Amino acid sequence: MDGSTKSQQFTATVAAATRGRVLIPVPFNPDTVWRNKPRHHIRGTVNGMGVRGVVEPHGDGFGFTLGPAWLRCCGLAAGDTVTVNIEPEGPQRQDLAEDVAAALEAHTQAAAFFDSLAQFYRRAYLRWIDATKRQPDQRPRRIAEMIQLLEAGQKERRP
Repeated sequence: MDGSTKSQQFTATVAAATRGRVLIPVPFNPDTVWRNKPRHHIRGTVNGMGVRGVVEPHGDGFGFTLGPAWLRCCGLAAGDTVTVNIEPEGPQRQDLAEDVAAALEAHTQAAAFFDSLAQFYRRAYLRWIDATKRQPDQRPRRIAEMIQLLEAGQKERRP
């Protein structure tokens, strides 16, 4: 198992960030724990309240920010200690059908872009491919088209 779906639990000290936001430092390298990706979209909880975000490099480590709207609901401030439980959001590579996973494995540029997409875009591509159940001969064509679109940097397929 490559660990890419492992939930991570930890405590952290909230740090101030720009524009009324706070930074939740992440005490591990997500590229090592989950999978090497340009961006790590996550979901989980901070002190039991639901959160979605993107773990990104911050200073010498990694972290994700929470905005003013989220902060108004939970009353966090810089210096507070929080309990965090996060995991990768959306379909991950090991969750994909074999043919889709093989195509991404063979096209590293497309795979890297797929991995960087928010779950909304990843799921849309996968739904479009899975919609070929009544016409199985279309599936390889759609997978090939998805690879081309991803290599071109397109987040979504435009009909």
